[in-house]
Amino acid sequence: MQKIAILTSGGDAPGMNAAVRAATRGAIARGWEVYGIRNGYAGLLADTMDELHARDVGGIIQRGGTVLGSARSPEFQSDAGVEKGLSNLRSRGVDGLIVIGGNGSQTGSYRLHQEGFPVVGVASTIDNDLYGTDVTIGVDSAVNVTLEAIDRLRTTGSSHQRAFLVETMGRNCGYIALMTGIAGGAEVIVTPEREVEPHEVVERLGAAYSRGKTHAIVVVAEGAKHGARAMMDYFKEHRGTIGFGLRLTTLGHVVRGGVPTAADRVLATRLGAAAVDQLASGTTGVMMGSLCNTIAATPLAEIAGRTKPIDCALLELARVLAQ
Repeated sequence: MQKIAILTSGGDAPGMNAAVRAATRGAIARGWEVYGIRNGYAGLLADTMDELHARDVGGIIQRGGTVLGSARSPEFQSDAGVEKGLSNLRSRGVDGLIVIGGNGSQTGSYRLHQEGFPVVGVASTIDNDLYGTDVTIGVDSAVNVTLEAIDRLRTTGSSHQRAFLVETMGRNCGYIALMTGIAGGAEVIVTPEREVEPHEVVERLGAAYSRGKTHAIVVVAEGAKHGARAMMDYFKEHRGTIGFGLRLTTLGHVVRGGVPTAADRVLATRLGAAAVDQLASGTTGVMMGSLCNTIAATPLAEIAGRTKPIDCALLELARVLAQ
């Protein structure tokens, strides 16, 4: 290894910059040249990359998002796109690639690995649905942002005897909804993995009102079959059976924003540094993650095209505790 490149891909996650910083400085400490690819795989195909020096990644550890940028790239999913990306890497004399991202990003990493190019992934997605890691970069920050919103809504809900329907991010995975629902004491949690029918939500809210509760929280992942707006339409027809006044709050991309937590900064730093060590060892075609609080490498072949399910037993725990 003499020259490596780094890219961030897919949805941005708080902590990505800390991983870029650690990988860049770790590689420079080994005497390698480092190039940052702008805007993910789209930038790889456009051959948009610049050399990174130690000072270029100074002052970014606390910044959210990604200084390298990110973008979706349907073209890279084709054989021709993969070949074009490889051609650009080779023409630049790049010996290895670090890909910081989630499921789609690591599937792209695997494609490059299958073509024989040295690549190491770094687990980064706010959904925390990657195999090969217990926790991913960005999820702790996303959970804490969502939880703060729920806590604020609970305060005003209690003052006005209202229930709040909170829609949070989670297109295919309900991890954020599950964790914040438990931590925020939600009466109902709805995820793509375990649907809850609107009539059941109405029953639970009505029961909470009958027990004398002054407020209620329903957390819905955006990818749930019965989404937040569909539920609100149902609730309007059954307002009298709920008891509470009901309001909808959609958090949207605010969940991704803000500075990364200490946990995300430390995790990203460890994973970014470990990715460089992995390239140096010559064992590539893996993704760096955290298993039982230990940094571990999992073959990309075991990760590509798969998603890690949530622990649905926790949904039952949340239901019991909502009494």
